[in-house]
Amino acid sequence: MASEHFDVVIVGAGLSGIGAGFHLQRKCPGKSYVILEGRDCIGGTWDLFRYPGVRSDSDMFTLGYSFKPWTEPKAIADGPRILNYVRETAAENGIDKHIRYLHRVKRASWSSKEARWSVEAERTTSEGATGTARFTCHFLFMCSGYYNYESGYSPEFPGAKDFAGRIVHPQNWTDDIEYAGKRVVVIGSGATAVTLVPEMAKTAAHVTMLQRSPTYVVARPAQDHLANRLRARLPAKLAYQLIRWRNVMLGMYFFQLARRKPERVKQLILGGVKMALGPDYDVGTHFTPRYNPWDQRLCLVPDGDLFKAIREKRASVVTNEIDTFTPKGIRLKDGSELEADVIVTATGLNLQVLGGLDVDVDGRAVDFARTLSYKGMMYSDVPNLASAFGYTNASWTLKCDLTCEYVCRLINYMDRRGYRQCMPHNIDPGITALPSLDFTSGYVQRSIAKMPKQGSKRPWRLYQNYALDIVALRLGKVDDGVMRYS
Repeated sequence: MASEHFDVVIVGAGLSGIGAGFHLQRKCPGKSYVILEGRDCIGGTWDLFRYPGVRSDSDMFTLGYSFKPWTEPKAIADGPRILNYVRETAAENGIDKHIRYLHRVKRASWSSKEARWSVEAERTTSEGATGTARFTCHFLFMCSGYYNYESGYSPEFPGAKDFAGRIVHPQNWTDDIEYAGKRVVVIGSGATAVTLVPEMAKTAAHVTMLQRSPTYVVARPAQDHLANRLRARLPAKLAYQLIRWRNVMLGMYFFQLARRKPERVKQLILGGVKMALGPDYDVGTHFTPRYNPWDQRLCLVPDGDLFKAIREKRASVVTNEIDTFTPKGIRLKDGSELEADVIVTATGLNLQVLGGLDVDVDGRAVDFARTLSYKGMMYSDVPNLASAFGYTNASWTLKCDLTCEYVCRLINYMDRRGYRQCMPHNIDPGITALPSLDFTSGYVQRSIAKMPKQGSKRPWRLYQNYALDIVALRLGKVDDGVMRYS
């Protein structure tokens, strides 16, 4: 079967893939591109996750695109509204016309002789039959996220087969899951768990959040009242940029404060929890982690909804370890039993490098665990390939927007100079390889050995700092002596 050729192939039609399409159209208007999407619709994460209350834990003034103001009243938005925003962006800019749905990209091979990628995708027809679709391109832009869409992380729980009720992972939520009037146990203490518990508690008989250890939980208003006042008085784009920068600076200040004075930030967070739950609640057991703030991502609860559900006795937190599932629920290590009709395993994600893509360069298979990440977007000795990967300590889109801008600068620079290939290559023997993420979260630690490394110095170092990245990616030299052109 013949291959179709495009200047750029983008993989993934989620938040970052649609952003990549916009930036390419605006900054590289002469370039042809296609977006290959494995699922049957736009939206990525925001279409895949259907569990009750699904929402962002970043405010929409920073999770939104730099070029499209967020106009909804709620700054902490739910999944359907975010999905609508992404789809609206695609439709308004004609990006949706470039998407090929049900094209799951499986492998990509680079030929230095031809200076192009050959990309293979598994194409599924409307009747369910599968075949192979082939594409070639000069530049491959991976916007496929960082986790496995096929399945979430589900540890083997002893006795799970004995449980008489339903067990579900949030990533596999379906519309037929009934929980109104039922007893629910949510296993987990991360962002998904703290979202599920207050939402399910609205109609369930009772919801118990069962955690092995606590997470830092911070309440924040769902609506940003200053932002709403500014938007009522100023042009939409100006108001959006002002609020966006205020939120970026506040986020950076809080993160740096947590790094410099962890005990102070810890007491600040726990003070908020004590105010929300009252003097008699055991905050020490249920909301005081063993680690410092921002060693793992903080959990955000809009309008303190989790705390409200606990105060009103519609939800509760149990901090203990699981001994075994039983026909009626879960027996804990202390011998007590939590009775349940539905158990939700909010136990995390499985991280995946470049969507599980098999990559080879001139016939040599690329092991990304042995590569260094260049500026948080490209990989040592892998030509003409970039990936969109957001911040761990701030909104995903802030970094993805900068990445898209940089990729466009790179493509235009190569065109002006007549280059066909760009490849980051390390020649500094003083660079040492470090883990790409310094989070202690379980989902990171389970997968960190498979992830690309970061280097000890620029441009291989990931600073997780938006201001530094603006200098490096928007203003820094494209020809920096590390990127090799040919």
